[in-house]
Amino acid sequence: MSRKISPAELSQHNSPSSLWLAINGLVYDLTAFAPSHPGGLQILLQHAGQDASVPYNKVHSPSLIRTSLPPTAQIGSSDSIQTPVPQIFSSVPTKPPLSTLISPHDFPLAAIPSLTPKATAFISSAATDCLTHRANSSLYSHLTLRPRILINVSTPTTPLVTTILNCPVSSPIFISPTSLGKIIHPSGEKAIALACSNLDMAQTISTSASFTLSEILSGQNTSHPAFLQLYVDKNRVNSERVIEEAVRNGVRAVMVTVDAPVPGKREADERIPTAAGGERLAPMAGTAAAVGDGKGAALGRVMGGYIDDSFSWEDLGRGWWMGLSISNHGGRSLETATGTILVLLELQRCCPGVFDRMEVLIDGGVRRGTDVFKALCLGARGVGFGRAPLWALGLYGREGVERYLEILNDELVTTMKMCGVTSLEELHPGLVNTRAVDHLVPERVGEEHPYAKWRRKSKL
Repeated sequence: MSRKISPAELSQHNSPSSLWLAINGLVYDLTAFAPSHPGGLQILLQHAGQDASVPYNKVHSPSLIRTSLPPTAQIGSSDSIQTPVPQIFSSVPTKPPLSTLISPHDFPLAAIPSLTPKATAFISSAATDCLTHRANSSLYSHLTLRPRILINVSTPTTPLVTTILNCPVSSPIFISPTSLGKIIHPSGEKAIALACSNLDMAQTISTSASFTLSEILSGQNTSHPAFLQLYVDKNRVNSERVIEEAVRNGVRAVMVTVDAPVPGKREADERIPTAAGGERLAPMAGTAAAVGDGKGAALGRVMGGYIDDSFSWEDLGRGWWMGLSISNHGGRSLETATGTILVLLELQRCCPGVFDRMEVLIDGGVRRGTDVFKALCLGARGVGFGRAPLWALGLYGREGVERYLEILNDELVTTMKMCGVTSLEELHPGLVNTRAVDHLVPERVGEEHPYAKWRRKSKL
């Protein structure tokens, strides 16, 4: 029988050498876990010796702590547990009917008034001056279409059916990974999964999701393809555990994150340390600034403390590669990194054989069905949308995500028919004029600059 722990006894364990927390009626000894906590030790110390149910439940599912810690960490129960206060996501009376939103751009305009400032910053923020974030999308506007005309496009068949990583899907559009979906909507990634399942579209789930994989995928269509975006943990055992869980839950592929050895600096997110109403937002999940770090409160930065910055090519087995995903985290990692559509063109120019050997996916800056069409013509097998659908999630939940994806699918079909195309197999680079950006595409592979050969020399 579980041992009862009094509030007085609990309060005595409030230091790094003995750190206990009460969560949802159970008391956990986090002393051994605390140094590796993704949000840092200081965040746990804010609640050490106390009931942390409310901040924990704002972001995490109740089962996450039970499945993440060894059974020995649960040391008893406590009558001091507060009843968790449900997180209330405010909505404005003027919330428009979902049917009136006809453009992807309508969703952020409708959602921002009802989201907390922290959630808004989390979705919209990008690295430092946001140059790469803006370039990702603006580059698509410089690519123009070269339609075929007087082509019979009256075919009644479904033109978007395809496969991504050998998984049948109804559309080449997929959901790219985003973390901490519960700060946007109470159902978070579960609502996104249900929307994708209903539409038979692919979803990529982040290692830093608000729910476990089993909770996200429970009850979904078994044919619904789900992929896992893996941030490699400094403690490789943790990464192995995540992969094992993915296998158990039918995840079809693991996408290893290679472009973010450290979190990027997202200043809009850093500047807002509190949620609407003045409460710190889910500090137990690493979603508040670590005390005394002086760097602000960016969710991605604080949560990224577990990422292994020593991870290298030697650690990645090449024999396992099914494909590659071109991504710069939506411009949220390295500022002034190359826009993803330019990298797709660079592959075509410098490494065209890649497209015969593996599938190439892309995300970053894709906003419209015309953008999807351009990326597909230039060689992408699938085109991802990451944070943009979160606006739809925040205001309308599952129904909003479905509506958002349906709008994109409809725009893609319209673009295809306007260009004289009735199936994805007919797409090719000749349907896109890239002359306006060709001068930005490197002509050679490697690190060498085309003419600057200078190297720093030691003065010793």
